[in-house]
Amino acid sequence: MAIIFSTHGLHPKATDMLSSAGDFVIASALDTETLTREAANAEIVIVRAPLPPSLFERAPALRAAIRHGAGLDMIPVEAATKAGVLVANVPGVNARSVAEHVFLVTLALLRRFRATDRDLRSKGWLAGREHANSANELAGRTVGIVGMGNVGTEVARIAHFGFGLEVIANTRDRRNLPENVAFAAVDDLVRQSDIIVLCCPLTLETTGLISQDRIRQMKPDALLVNVSRGPVIDDAALLKALAGREIGGAALDVFATQPLPSNHPYFSFDNVIVTPHLAGITEESMMRMGVGAAEEAVRVLDGGLPVNLCNPEAVEHYGRRFPT
Repeated sequence: MAIIFSTHGLHPKATDMLSSAGDFVIASALDTETLTREAANAEIVIVRAPLPPSLFERAPALRAAIRHGAGLDMIPVEAATKAGVLVANVPGVNARSVAEHVFLVTLALLRRFRATDRDLRSKGWLAGREHANSANELAGRTVGIVGMGNVGTEVARIAHFGFGLEVIANTRDRRNLPENVAFAAVDDLVRQSDIIVLCCPLTLETTGLISQDRIRQMKPDALLVNVSRGPVIDDAALLKALAGREIGGAALDVFATQPLPSNHPYFSFDNVIVTPHLAGITEESMMRMGVGAAEEAVRVLDGGLPVNLCNPEAVEHYGRRFPT
């Protein structure tokens, strides 16, 4: 039977599909040595954690690395392509979950939820209630979205049709913008937006995109929401702005270092919400991601190519490795 190796456990529906298609194995640990050793005989790898390039050098039977989700930063695509391994993902299936998270944390910041909840529990009713006097409504605000892929598009849809907000966005291809969303250069976007939502992929261009200079251009009550990748933000610049009360607050689901150290300065601010990279994780999205990845795995094992093939340049080499 084909060995199907996963870095993590999957939704029961996905597990059942993969167990029917082969010998489904879950990694015992996520360090480089363990992943490389335990994936050595795999034909499929399901990816929910960063893979080392060495894995592709030492897995001669490996056909495909399939991302459990959309972002490819966990897969060394160049190494996979060089080895003739197909790379696939499951785009869009957690967009709704991430978009709902964006508004959960935005409203929590505006209504001062963290401080209210803390003081209600520790100091009593009136202390908690006092925070309402400086809380704010979402209505009438401008949302600026950086990155208009599946997640950004869903955030824009909810913002406009759900809350009646003005939406501006920065994207590599402005031709795909919905009619109700205006294009803005990044500098214009950070100046004009009350809520800045980062939904872009991590690339050389987007690394450090939210720099000290751009943070200084933000409104003094602006909120920054990051559901993309941690390095898109210059952490030192953001921490300085938060300490100096130069912006209204931040909601961060992703970080340059994960897991986030328990003593990280982000934990010290009432106007910062930190979550452990879970914006796209719900029971529903886990089912969609898992089943989507399992369907791609079965398709490859049956001799086909993934529907969401991300490295078509590997197909020729792949065909030589696994001739039909």
